[in-house]
Amino acid sequence: MLKKALLGAAALVAVLAAAPAVAEDLKDFRVGILGGENEADRLRNFQCMVDKLPAVLGVEKVSLFPAADYDGVIQGLLGGTLDYAELGASAYAKVYLKDEKAVQPILTTVQTDGSTGYVSIMVARKDSGIAKLADMKGKKLGFADPDSTSGYLIPVTALPKDIGMPVKDFFSETGFGGGHEQLVLEVLKGTFAAGTTWGSGVGEFKDGYSSGNLRKMVDKGILKMDDLVELWKSPLIPNGPIVVRTSMDDGVKAKFKDFMMKLPETDAACFKAIQGGDFKGFTEVTPEFYAPIIEARRAKIGS
Repeated sequence: MLKKALLGAAALVAVLAAAPAVAEDLKDFRVGILGGENEADRLRNFQCMVDKLPAVLGVEKVSLFPAADYDGVIQGLLGGTLDYAELGASAYAKVYLKDEKAVQPILTTVQTDGSTGYVSIMVARKDSGIAKLADMKGKKLGFADPDSTSGYLIPVTALPKDIGMPVKDFFSETGFGGGHEQLVLEVLKGTFAAGTTWGSGVGEFKDGYSSGNLRKMVDKGILKMDDLVELWKSPLIPNGPIVVRTSMDDGVKAKFKDFMMKLPETDAACFKAIQGGDFKGFTEVTPEFYAPIIEARRAKIGS
């Protein structure tokens, strides 16, 4: 009898394993928002998603989760408690290196010039007497966030080629500003002699470029570009991905992807608000697009 019971249990497991997956009954679509910008601004920028997505996806509501830093969103994605987020390439690499099946990168932004990349920018106060990268030797450099691509990973890997030595040997000290917006404010306050943030690299520095942190701060009226000088600009970095939870129902994924692809045309104001500046639109991406950043993170940080 015991043998029959065991065989019966094994048969039941086999049947369940072979059965088609039941469609997910998703009622609350959970959006993770990276830290580094004033929380009220982040919630306001994403409100259009709260208003539009329930009808599009067939869910009861959309909830916004503005994390205090990048890692808050990363952990939410790894734990399956977030359904969608827009990440930097390094933040995506961290998720991938922890669990490559946790999320799917589906889209990335296209700059107004057609490129799918952006740059890391080192800025200093114009009245500081620091006018070029060489002037930063022996001074304190600020990074945005340890999980930021432009605010940390790319500077620490690309700068040594331009300064001729490791970052730790060139600068007197380094630290983190608590996100891109806060970092620039700390540079203006004098906490750091200079700091690394991000921008499209398209257009003019005097305007804060066409998109990016500097442009967002200018548009919000909390930064005058006349107060800053650009010391260094990185090579092109792959634009960060829009990611969705891999285990999400395929039908919901398809509806969401279609909504996002059409957003620049259907609601240009919403598109600009969530992206932080001017972009042409979205294009599809896969994990392979981020392979160089994944390998750079693996080599520099390990995870």
